[in-house]
Amino acid sequence: MYVLNPLPAPVDGALLELLVQAEPAVIGHFRHTGFVSPAIRAHFQDRRIAGTAVTVRAPGMDGAMIHYAVGQARPGDVLVIDRSGDNAIASIGGAVVYAARAAGVAGIIVDGLVTDLGELRQYGVPVWSRGSSAVTVKTLGLGGEFCVPVSCGGVAVTPGDAILADENGILVLPPEDIRESATRALQMMKDEKRTLARIDAGEKYPDIMGSTQVILDAIERHRQQRKR
Repeated sequence: MYVLNPLPAPVDGALLELLVQAEPAVIGHFRHTGFVSPAIRAHFQDRRIAGTAVTVRAPGMDGAMIHYAVGQARPGDVLVIDRSGDNAIASIGGAVVYAARAAGVAGIIVDGLVTDLGELRQYGVPVWSRGSSAVTVKTLGLGGEFCVPVSCGGVAVTPGDAILADENGILVLPPEDIRESATRALQMMKDEKRTLARIDAGEKYPDIMGSTQVILDAIERHRQQRKR
């Protein structure tokens, strides 16, 4: 059975421009939900994307739904593919990514396997997956779902969510959380530059961060507890 829903409203472009400046690993200092399993890894380096989640559930051997999704995707969309636990069959390869590039897709995230790694890197569309396989899906007409809530790396993804991803990880955000999270992260990134300058000036990192005092205070608390 196939389920074909309409595309979600795209995330506001200005918000995505703000979000893509922030590093997922910096947001990870203060936000603890929405991070996709690190088992889903980037097949590239030094690229960061932000875009609107367009979701696909494509179980088993049938790749027709993925082809359909690539045909529907808009510039700036991020395809999020739920393989329903399959970890044996590659669901995308070079031709799919080539078509995604022509459509302007910002990236593809697969909770499963991919193939044609060299072509994927050559075509330049950032791809994340759990690994690769030489066994691939076929166009069989068995079923799949488009623009439905899916699971990706242990995170629930709703069509229209914002995706922020780089080689360090993938974050799924409701659009209403973008401005606060991105603004806070960007401030932390500025603060880190000042920290690096202090290190260059000769200060010790644990003293700057307050870690030395935290350790000394913990030791003192333990000593006082033993005296009681």
